[in-house]
Amino acid sequence: MKKRTPHPTLAVTGGTGFVGQHLIRIAREAGHPVRALTRAWRPPEEGVEWVEGTLGRSDTLHRLCEGADVVIHIAGMINGPNRAAFEAVNAGGTAAMVDAARAAGVRRFIHISSLSAREPSLSDYGWSKAKSERIVAASGLDWTTIRPPAIYGPGDRETLELFKMARRGLVALPPAGRFSIIHVEDLCRLILNVVPADDSLAETYEPDDGVPGGWGHRHFARTLGRAFGRRPATLALPRLVLNGVAGIDRLVRGSKAKLTRDRVRYFCHPDWVAASEKRPPPSLWSPQIRTPGGLRATADWYRSEGWIK
Repeated sequence: MKKRTPHPTLAVTGGTGFVGQHLIRIAREAGHPVRALTRAWRPPEEGVEWVEGTLGRSDTLHRLCEGADVVIHIAGMINGPNRAAFEAVNAGGTAAMVDAARAAGVRRFIHISSLSAREPSLSDYGWSKAKSERIVAASGLDWTTIRPPAIYGPGDRETLELFKMARRGLVALPPAGRFSIIHVEDLCRLILNVVPADDSLAETYEPDDGVPGGWGHRHFARTLGRAFGRRPATLALPRLVLNGVAGIDRLVRGSKAKLTRDRVRYFCHPDWVAASEKRPPPSLWSPQIRTPGGLRATADWYRSEGWIK
C-alpha cells in the first residue's frame, strides 16, 4: 500500500450521481483531493479534478486512478432492461475499475454495493451487485464493501415519488415487510471513515439509521407524512398489482420508469433490514441523522427547490 497521507486523494466513480455528489462535497470539506469520473465535460471545481470518460473505457479509468490513493466505486445501474445490461455495468464496470486500480498501483478499494446483493435470486439488479462483490473480494486489493439499504436525502430522485405520495396524503406500499434506511450524509461519512481503517479491510458492512429491527412500511409512511404535517392513508398493494403498475410506468416513461418488474421482485421481499452482525462497529461509525428529522429536512429541500409543490 502507498505511504499514507493525512488526506489521501480519492478516485471516485459515480461522482455526478446522488450519492457521489454528496460524497465529493463532504470529502472536500474534510480536505481530500478528489478525482472524479464524468460522462460529459464539467466546469472546473476547487479540489476536484474531473476525468471525462465511462466505465467502458479502460484508458479513462486508468487516468482516473493515476496518482490516487483510494478508489471509491459508486457508479452502477439501478434500472436496466435485462440481466445482461445489469451485468455489463454493475459487474463489468466493477471489474474494469479493479483492473484500473491494480494497473495504477492503487491498493485501497471501497466498493459501494447494495443490500439487494444479499438476495441475488430475487432480481437481476441484486444478482449483478452480488457478482460485483465477488469480483472485488477476489481482486487481491485492500477492499471494503458497503451495502447501503434505501438511501434518502436532498437531491434524490429515487425516493421523490414516495415523498410526493406522502404530500398528497396517500402512500401506496408493497406487501407487509420491514426495511432499513440511511441518510446520504451518514452513508458518505461511513465511506470516508473506512478509508484509513485497517480493521475494515475485507469486511462487508450493512449500515442503517440505527433503528433496531428497521421500519415497518406503514410506520415509515406515517413518519414521512409528518414531514408535511399530514397523517397519510396507506395502501398495501399485492405483487400482482405492483407488476401492473410497473408495466404502465414502463409504457409511460420508458427507460426512465422508476418502478420496474425487477424492482417489484425485491420490493416485495419482506426483510430488507440491515443485519446486526454486519453493522459497522461503533468505534468506526455510527449514524448521526435521526430519520424523522432527516425526512423533514429532505422534504423542506424538495419544496425549496420546487420538486414538490
